[in-house]
Formats: sequence, structure tokens, C-alpha cells
Amino acid sequence: MDFSIIRIANIVMNVTDLERSRKFYVDALGFIETESDENNIYLRGLEEHNHHCVHLVKADKAGIVVMGYKVMKESDLDEIEKLFKSKGLKTKWMPKGTQHAMGRALRAQDVSGLSLEFYAEMDKVERLLQRYDLYKGARIQRMDHVNCFVPDVLKAYDFFTKELGFACSEYTALEDDTYYATWLHRKQNVHDQAFMNGEGPRLHHVGFWLPDPLALIHACDVLASLGYQASIERGPGRHGLSNAFFLYLRDPDGIRVELYNGDYLTSDPDLGPIKWDINDPRRQTFWGSKTPDSWFNEGTPFVDIETGVHTDLKPPTLAPRKPQHLI
Repeated sequence: MDFSIIRIANIVMNVTDLERSRKFYVDALGFIETESDENNIYLRGLEEHNHHCVHLVKADKAGIVVMGYKVMKESDLDEIEKLFKSKGLKTKWMPKGTQHAMGRALRAQDVSGLSLEFYAEMDKVERLLQRYDLYKGARIQRMDHVNCFVPDVLKAYDFFTKELGFACSEYTALEDDTYYATWLHRKQNVHDQAFMNGEGPRLHHVGFWLPDPLALIHACDVLASLGYQASIERGPGRHGLSNAFFLYLRDPDGIRVELYNGDYLTSDPDLGPIKWDINDPRRQTFWGSKTPDSWFNEGTPFVDIETGVHTDLKPPTLAPRKPQHLI
């Protein structure tokens, strides 16, 4: 392929109350607020040198506008447009100046209906990695990954691996080896993009990297002290898949956020993907409390890149499977 995707790098989310979202993301979780106005809040992690990794947009309904992938160079955008158009998929150019702090960007709807954005340029800002006086809440370092419900996991997997150049680090297989869920990456850790079998397209969660497990525990204390106990949906615990130490939260609009630490290096081409059996209870929870049904069933819809309304949902091709829990 004639383009190179670097990593998942930002997400644009519609939220219904900006001030309520600011209290959650900035005051409780400790994101850095780069800029804001009456309709937008731009957030980043402490180690990030670009203007934002989260863009919150005031809207009547919550939804995911786009998941943004950074590419190596400007000309990659034109090559990606050619690919999507050759598959009969929707594309939309966002000229430089259309979006605050960003250069030219290409929006596209993929084979699963996910709303994606590709870009090469974003304004640089001060990197705050060693500003330890600003480490608050969860001490969030950077955006790490997204995980999405899609109706056909194999179709999504094939498009991302064969057409976009992603590699598979881990996957869940049914008894006949059918893919039930996959974890795919461009950067050299477990995933940038994961797919789960389910009604979709919907965002399951957006994940953010923390400096250490203690930051995650500290975040629980901060959330509780600020009255966000009910926002903690699952965890703390450790996944079998990815080996991650995790905590799942629901923001004021119900959008799921994962605080994440502890996965591993995936740079070696001979590493090969790790297979997890659908019946292995350790794949979802290596240790931790029982997972609530909401975690398996609920997600956030995407916004169509052309119409601006929520994308129609399709039922999954595979029957839902919920793992047995072991403590």
C-alpha cells in the first residue's frame, strides 16, 4: 500500500453539556484543557505534543463524530481517499482551517459504518510529561486505543489488515475458529483498534494510557471523592486479553472510557497473534469482579460523515456469547 498510518490519535465526541463534561474529564480524570469556547473543549494527555486527543462538541445528542488516525505524510491522505473510493465507501474532505488546530483531513465511512478521520497535521503544544505539578486525577498520558462493536468482525478485520496495513496481536475464536473479536495495531503495542461482535457500528470504549497501576487506583479515590462512584462500571481488574490493568468508566453522556496500563511490545514481526478460546473465562477477566451486562451490551452510536445523524445499526452475524466468570 502507498500510505502509512501511524496510530490512533484523537476522537471527536458529541456531548450534551460541556460544563458537565469538563468536570468529569478535566477535574476528575485530569486531562489537560488545551483550549475551549462555548461549543468545544479540546483535551490532551500529559505526554502529548499535539493540540488535542479528545475534542468534545456541544450537541443535542451524544455520539461519536470520528475516530482520528494520524498518518505519516500529507500525500497519504490522497492515497487513502483512492482506496475508500475504490471500495465504494463514503469520503469527505475537511480543508485546512475547517477544524481548529488541524490541517487538511479526510473523513471516511468504512465497511462496518465506522466514522474515521485521517490527518497528517495538527498544531504542536507544550509537552507536559515532566510537569509533575500538573499530574491530577488519573494522570492520563495519552490516547491509546478504541474498541468498537461491529456486526461482522471478520469483515472489519479483513479491511483493516488487508487494506489499511494493521497487524493482529490477539483474537478470540469460536469453536470452529471463527473470529469473534480482534485486537489490531499500527503502533507497537497491543492495539489501536479492536473489534467486538455486536450490534453496530457503535463505540464500545476509548482507552487512555496511564503511567502506572497506582495512577488507576488513585483515580478511583478521586472519582469517589467527587461523587462519581456510579460512573465506575467495571474494575479495577486485569484482562487476559492484552494483559491490561483496567478501569472502565461511563462519562456524563454514557460514553465508555477505559483507563489502561500494562500491555506489551508487539514490534517483532515473528511474534504472531495470540488466540483466546471463546470459552476461556480468563480472556475478559484474568482477575477481578464480575462484569456487568451493560459492558457487553451498551455502546455509543456513530454520526454519519455526510448527514450528521446517527448511523443505522445492524444486528451481529454471530450470536452473542458471554464468558463464564471466575474469581
